[in-house]
Amino acid sequence: MGAVVPRNFRLLEELEKGEKGLGAEACSYGLEDSGDLLMSNWNGTILGPPHSVHENRIYSVKMHCGEKYPDEPPTIQFVSQVNLPAVNPNNGLVDPKMLPCLAQWKRENTMETVLIELRRYSPITPSQIYMSRGSVADE
Repeated sequence: MGAVVPRNFRLLEELEKGEKGLGAEACSYGLEDSGDLLMSNWNGTILGPPHSVHENRIYSVKMHCGEKYPDEPPTIQFVSQVNLPAVNPNNGLVDPKMLPCLAQWKRENTMETVLIELRRYSPITPSQIYMSRGSVADE
């Protein structure tokens, strides 16, 4: 087993990758405040997947990496209004139990991993959104 990379080094790697645009083209991320020495608060964007109800849309998220990141996942909150089963419609918070990469978090996962999975998780059609939420009678 290799050496464990400390939190700040790991976040510096993610910051460099995000700032240089070296990650997936469908998402981007960076520090909310360049003066945040703990590198806790991040902004991200996700481009809606093609051929879906989210095509040509840009969604903004806030990500918070706590003191135990990357051993524990970041918290994710949509700033943009979005209708996804894993997202609380009242506050935009992503329910970690409903997103596999957060529910089964591994230290190797990154904020980019989460953004890509959120993009993949987007339903293709309005009926898929409805079916994933259940009927009004179920609520």
